[in-house]
Amino acid sequence: MKYQHVQLHSFGYELPPRILTSSEIEDRLEPVYQRLKLPKGRLELMSGIHERRLWEKSTRPSQGAAMAGEKAIRASGVDPEEIECLIFTSVSRDMMEPATASFVHRQLGLPYHCLVFDISNACLGFLDGMVMLANMIELGQIKKGLLVAGETGEDLISSTIDELLADKTLTRKSIKPSFASLTIGSGAVALVMGHENAIQTGHRLIGGTFLANTVHSNLCQGGTTEDNHRETSSTLMATDSEELLKRGIESAHAAWQTFLKKMDWQPGEIDVFFCHQVGKAHASQLCTTLGLDQEKNFQTLHYLGNIGSASAPITMAIGVEEQKLVKGQRAALLGIGSGINCLMLGIEW
Repeated sequence: MKYQHVQLHSFGYELPPRILTSSEIEDRLEPVYQRLKLPKGRLELMSGIHERRLWEKSTRPSQGAAMAGEKAIRASGVDPEEIECLIFTSVSRDMMEPATASFVHRQLGLPYHCLVFDISNACLGFLDGMVMLANMIELGQIKKGLLVAGETGEDLISSTIDELLADKTLTRKSIKPSFASLTIGSGAVALVMGHENAIQTGHRLIGGTFLANTVHSNLCQGGTTEDNHRETSSTLMATDSEELLKRGIESAHAAWQTFLKKMDWQPGEIDVFFCHQVGKAHASQLCTTLGLDQEKNFQTLHYLGNIGSASAPITMAIGVEEQKLVKGQRAALLGIGSGINCLMLGIEW
């Protein structure tokens, strides 16, 4: 897919107020660590995550998304009445029905003539939203639109800790599928996009490519389940981290070759990469396998963790803010999500 008329305008993001360190998680899991003789510091050593951000209790995904959306609109200078499409893209959502985008739309006071819906595709949701919005812009169906994501990882972390503490049969092997759940963080991000005739920034979405390797859709699965230990529902996720890393990198390599051909770019012509962030081993192996310069891979993993669909775009938003991406440079957004799905987008800033 290639675009001629799609421009990115302004990001907005919101970092939750609470900080939870990997060390604090391990303190809560001390009985498990002692019984299994696990060394303290293992979580940060393996993941590269020192801390992650969490919302205050009962904060809804729509609330974080609306805060980020307000910042993006304000930064763009676009009249909210001119926003013709709003897409909410998170894994997290307020409820099954209605669409969480409905709550964001109301909180932002967007117009009645605004198309409103959710997109969900694990950690690729925001990038998928960029494609959907870009398609409508390129076709001339809308002039300006807004993407938002608000991820809330609090319940997943809390439920995982409670589950591990309650399971007296846990072994060093059986604890592994729960490890990825402890790397999750929370956050919100938003982006205003538009047609070049309506928004003149020079920041162009050039195109991208996608790949679906769904034979591996069993490697990371999660949702709300009945918790037999607490007689309540809880959010839990099981991840075969080692196999997911292997198959994810394989999928990314195949998608990367197609991306370079589609964009007619060489790796050395790309100035900065913003990747979905899982852990330091994933980042290192991704760069090695794809032949990327590690110095060009801008990361926020150390202090934000894995923020689901908000991970790559919030990292790009911070990178732009810190001038890691400046006028005249090229950037690539590299998304790999459970499924396994890959989506890679090329941007000229």
